[in-house]
Amino acid sequence: MKLRELADLIGGSISGDPDVEITGAAGIEEAKEGDITFLLDRKNLRNISGLNASAVIVKEIINGLTVSMLVADNPQFTFARALEVFYVKPYIPSGVSNQAFIGKNVHISDDVSIHPHAYISDNVKLGPRVTVSPGVFIGAGSTVGDDSFIHPNVTINEKVKIGRKVIVHSGAIIGSDGFGYVLVKGKHYKIPQVGGVIIEDEAEIGANVCIDRATTGNTIIGCGSKIDNLVQIGHNVKIGKSCIIVSQVGISGSVEIGDGVVLAGQVGIRDHIKIGRGAMIGAQAGIGSDVPEGQIFSGSPAIPHKTWLRAQAIYSKLPEYIKRLHEIERKLNKEEQSDDEHP
Repeated sequence: MKLRELADLIGGSISGDPDVEITGAAGIEEAKEGDITFLLDRKNLRNISGLNASAVIVKEIINGLTVSMLVADNPQFTFARALEVFYVKPYIPSGVSNQAFIGKNVHISDDVSIHPHAYISDNVKLGPRVTVSPGVFIGAGSTVGDDSFIHPNVTINEKVKIGRKVIVHSGAIIGSDGFGYVLVKGKHYKIPQVGGVIIEDEAEIGANVCIDRATTGNTIIGCGSKIDNLVQIGHNVKIGKSCIIVSQVGISGSVEIGDGVVLAGQVGIRDHIKIGRGAMIGAQAGIGSDVPEGQIFSGSPAIPHKTWLRAQAIYSKLPEYIKRLHEIERKLNKEEQSDDEHP
């Protein structure tokens, strides 16, 4: 399509030739003639040397740039919309495969896609335009909301409620038993895990994520939260809205996480911890106590990020400090010996 036609779909104002032909979208290093790409800000100007794209999405007009520009307040978001235009196919329902197992009293709404070898247990409810991919298991009494997409080989156990426009990637297990035991006479007695899981609207669950069901009540993933691959979420955890949880995070039972929290890769959180809304936790941090609202913590055990940065600066200089300390000790020893010899 013409650049002006694309701008009508994704927004932005044009600087340059509005009739340049756009045939695709690509990253700035891979973009070729016919592609539209994007530039986050002027700090990334070095990336435009040898630019082959036919148009660039920018935040403000860049003097000297010879290709057409699409000026937008948020170039990355506008580029994401361009990707949708060129590469995301419109949803076409495939219906219910005769190779899928459908239990009793299953409510299937209009325009669903249930692929071969999916297993839908009794009393399940599937909303309009839901996709259940091959090899998916959905346990008794669970629900999947409108426009949600369940990728292949996902396990959704009983008493799980999945909201609207949720994406669950391959290998995820939702509603496995929480890790609950009580020690009795030297043996670990299993505490029945009879609660459920609630995944609210527009959440995204990465590949091989494990979300445990609650002991009683529900484990909750808030609206719009995004969970990366290989994350473990324990029983009765409550995650707020619009959180980002990066790969290999481990969250113990009964943790409460506020809205807008960011947990970087490999963060570990002890049970019954509260993390305030808007807090950010640095990679590989170990959280053993509550984190106040809006704070940034790093390290293991975690401390405020600025303190951690100062500590890291000192840590890197410890060999030098030890060497200087030894030199001071040697000088003091020599002075003491001199005093003993010459009282």
